[in-house]
Amino acid sequence: MKRLSEKIGGIEPSATIAITERARRMKATGKDIISLSIGEPDFNTPSHIVEACISALKHGETHYAPSQGIPELRSAVAEKITRENGFTASPEDVVITCGAKDAIRETCEAVLNRGDEVIVLDPCWVSYDPCIRIAEGIPIHHSLDSKSFQITDSILEKITDRTKMIIINSPSNPSGSVLDIDSLGLITDISIDHDLYVLSDEIYEKLVYDAHPVSIASLPGMKERTVTINGFSKAYAMTGWRLGYVVAPKEITELVTVVQQHSVSSPNTFAMWGGVSALEGGQGCVDEMRNEFRRRRDFMISSIGKLGFDTAPADGAFYVFINTHDNDLKVSEKWLNEAYVATTPGTAFCAEGWIRLSYAASMENLEEAVKRISNTIL
Repeated sequence: MKRLSEKIGGIEPSATIAITERARRMKATGKDIISLSIGEPDFNTPSHIVEACISALKHGETHYAPSQGIPELRSAVAEKITRENGFTASPEDVVITCGAKDAIRETCEAVLNRGDEVIVLDPCWVSYDPCIRIAEGIPIHHSLDSKSFQITDSILEKITDRTKMIIINSPSNPSGSVLDIDSLGLITDISIDHDLYVLSDEIYEKLVYDAHPVSIASLPGMKERTVTINGFSKAYAMTGWRLGYVVAPKEITELVTVVQQHSVSSPNTFAMWGGVSALEGGQGCVDEMRNEFRRRRDFMISSIGKLGFDTAPADGAFYVFINTHDNDLKVSEKWLNEAYVATTPGTAFCAEGWIRLSYAASMENLEEAVKRISNTIL
């Protein structure tokens, strides 16, 4: 038999999905598992979004859609960007994708050539490396400051003649930190001086508590070299809908569209009508979820601190990133096997010694999880 793809064979499976599946298997055997391992809101999709999708189905929106997405949703995204993110966008700048993850993959395919280097800031989301490698690029990792989780001048040491792009994620998965204006200014200066692209993953932008995230494309000189990635999964509890988008200069969106034409063709037609409703309908549902996440975050940061752990700045998203000052794989395994609490080791995010704990769970489960974890460290 001929060998299968070495490129794909060299990529590790998603750690977050693997841990979640293991927790589900344990639960199926009767174990009382509290899963705090996956980044998924524990709320239902708001009813007006669901109704828009149902209406679309009833009106026959079940056929192929344009590869870039339906015009109504592209226009709604462009208007949202112009209204909220500080830079103007037109529908031609927008491609609707099958989730923000696919938006990132397609962008890497559209921008990178074989051997191009992409700077990834650690701790980083688990799928950046695979998306880069699938596009035959080379991820180059640079650690953020371990206390402030901001970017320092040392990133300049990672720039080479082969550097093509920098990926930023603010608010961050896994840390919940938000890049400040100094960090964004540094990335702006570097990308302009060295003629680089920036991929800005802003999927958690509406789940922010004590900070004010800035879209880097709004800074002078950055719109023409920034690919802004966002979606509907986190802010609107639409994870299963698989709906995201790319906002970028036309020369990039044209290539992203080509990738999409020859892979998924287009996102789900009737799901996109739900996306229109999400952006154009009332935003009170987002406010309610954010307020509840803030309440849970405050509880978790306080409770974890009382157990003696340091945490990263949790300004956004719905994660507590815990510094265990120990082997994170060992600690996470212990919490799962002894406390029946599933978490994600920081090693999965290129951050040894840390553990990501999601507070996208009921307050009852969070209180019980803290109690169980406490019992394992006494």
